[in-house]
Amino acid sequence: MSASGDDVRIGIHASISGELPNALREAAGLGCRTVQLFSRNPRGWEARALEVAEIRAFRRERERLGLDPVIIHAPYLLNLAAATPQVRERSIRALRQEIKRALQLGADYLVLHPGSTLGRSIEDGIRACARAIRRAVWDAAVDSLCLLLENTAGQGHQIGWRFEHLAALLEEVGELPVGICLDTAHAFAAGYDLATEAGFAEMLAQLRATVGLERVRVLHLNDTRVACGGRVDRHWHIGEGNLGAEALRRILTSAAFRGCPFILETPRKTVEDDRRNLARVRAWVAPNG
Repeated sequence: MSASGDDVRIGIHASISGELPNALREAAGLGCRTVQLFSRNPRGWEARALEVAEIRAFRRERERLGLDPVIIHAPYLLNLAAATPQVRERSIRALRQEIKRALQLGADYLVLHPGSTLGRSIEDGIRACARAIRRAVWDAAVDSLCLLLENTAGQGHQIGWRFEHLAALLEEVGELPVGICLDTAHAFAAGYDLATEAGFAEMLAQLRATVGLERVRVLHLNDTRVACGGRVDRHWHIGEGNLGAEALRRILTSAAFRGCPFILETPRKTVEDDRRNLARVRAWVAPNG
């Protein structure tokens, strides 16, 4: 059985320009039922402390607007698998800080990339990443927050582009609250042929055999400018890339992902880009996607 608009939550990665609650208002203004945002500049190591007033304002707006879940995306600079001790330690501190910020804001999920293994093997990188997560989580006491490892496109020395990598990471972190965020553009670039019905079925079979579908908590629904197996991260507008409308519709309406929120991370020059991409996705579910 496929999903309908009543049980599909669609959102965007919203801008925090001005103040954090603006991201919630932007998403709700576009008719979204869920939202993803950064809690700070994603391309810098340092972040100012959140003020009590803005934390309260964010929580009030989230409740008023009824957005659920609220997803924070960790900064891009984090490399928990780094061979260089200084980079790894700095990444652990930044993740610990990001966990604290997500908890303060009352977020449900914190999405992070596993990192890059330059200077070490994939197996060593997986173990280093898992140790880093355990240290950050234990120090921060995650409570109700769930960390989500995002599959990568396999660019450079990234780990996490094979589901086996993610399964190994989940095993290494043990009972910690860690799940998976599945990005469609990344999976396609990594070699999972989601553009065909047979390829999608094969990807689901591999997910079940490695990670387990129950560990997939959020989907990033993105098209891509990259060919299957191209190993480069290039998001594109819904239905206009190499994945195409039919493949993305198949994913969105699949019973395998019922209950998972879908976040669009498509290119944006103006808000009209978000409106156009959201409209295309909503057309695949009725009546209230």
